[in-house]
Amino acid sequence: MRKLLLIFALIFLFTQSVYALEEISSPDEVTLEAEQSLHDELGELGIETAPEQTEINHEKSLKEKWEDIWATEYTDLGVNNYLLTNIVTKHFSEDSIVESIHPFGGYNGSLGMEFNDNDSFQAKYGFNAINLGVDGKFRGGKSDFRVLFTHSPLSSRNLLRNSFSDIYIGTNKIKNHRIQVGYQRPASGIEGKMSSFQLPFVYRSQISRTFGTVRKAGARVIGNYSLFDYDIGGYSSDTYFKSFFPGAEFAGWINIKPLGKTNGKYGNLKIGSGIQSGRRDTDYTVSGFYIGYDYKKFMANFEWANANGYNGRSGHTSNKHASGFYTTLGYMITPKVQVLARYDELDSDKKTSNNSNREYSFGLNYFIKGQGLKLMLNYIFCQNDSAKDSHRLILGTQILL
Repeated sequence: MRKLLLIFALIFLFTQSVYALEEISSPDEVTLEAEQSLHDELGELGIETAPEQTEINHEKSLKEKWEDIWATEYTDLGVNNYLLTNIVTKHFSEDSIVESIHPFGGYNGSLGMEFNDNDSFQAKYGFNAINLGVDGKFRGGKSDFRVLFTHSPLSSRNLLRNSFSDIYIGTNKIKNHRIQVGYQRPASGIEGKMSSFQLPFVYRSQISRTFGTVRKAGARVIGNYSLFDYDIGGYSSDTYFKSFFPGAEFAGWINIKPLGKTNGKYGNLKIGSGIQSGRRDTDYTVSGFYIGYDYKKFMANFEWANANGYNGRSGHTSNKHASGFYTTLGYMITPKVQVLARYDELDSDKKTSNNSNREYSFGLNYFIKGQGLKLMLNYIFCQNDSAKDSHRLILGTQILL
């Protein structure tokens, strides 16, 4: 009789549990109290049950998040990995137009020593980039914005002209395309438009720091396909908020990727060309060409530029015809250690003879946590036609938070 009652009790509990599951939309909605009640009732009937494994959402402590950061290996050196992303990112409720914001900061500085052939010596601490900004995503994740401030204490520009860097809104709603509108860095060559935190050496090449790496207000379309990509935009020719609209500028660059369909089996080859042309009191045009190849641990590139007047970081000029190029070789000794060599030449005024500057650079990069925490050691031999030759030894540090 007792066994019969036990069988009826089990059948009753089973059918009631199934009925309860049919009343809800998901098995995950069964409450822990119901599971505990079933466990207790079976226990009263003398039936032992194994302890139920329930998954409980656990909010990691700050210490655990720090431990995750130091345990993570950052192998993609082509992105700026901010170390505190998972700690400082703020997510908003579904009724907010903004989905999330990510405050971030970046520092890239260097201590340099320069020795001239006339036995003079100079030590200088330099700031390549000190950034503080916010990246935000709008609801849906396909549109975003950035507000970035840069502090350059050694600059002669005033606070307004010196502080604002990126201020733009972007969208990825069109497949393989991105549209950005606002204050941003145009496509002025490959290294000229590169982030300061992505540079292989502490400083940019001579053509990049002369013709490019300056922000301008405008709109651009960036397309990316397996066999080619492009960056085309129209901008105001103003730089550093010096005037409202002194003229218009066009900047466009296209790259062909012949090995784009091979999934990196034979490496990655990129061949590109572009032009930057506009008017600021007078006309100016800068044209360029680039070829780059990387395969496993090895990389090599070459970039050339020719300017009939220019409107870059070193200022606007219409009466100088300049040209230059650089070529770089790099090899990853280990996943964290990279060695580099570069030859860099610039003729800042082709109308003037004996006016070329040549830089022979050797670099050592140690990626402690990818680009998020990095040490750089550069040696540069500067050979100048119109000045004394010099030697520079630079120790650089970089941290992204």
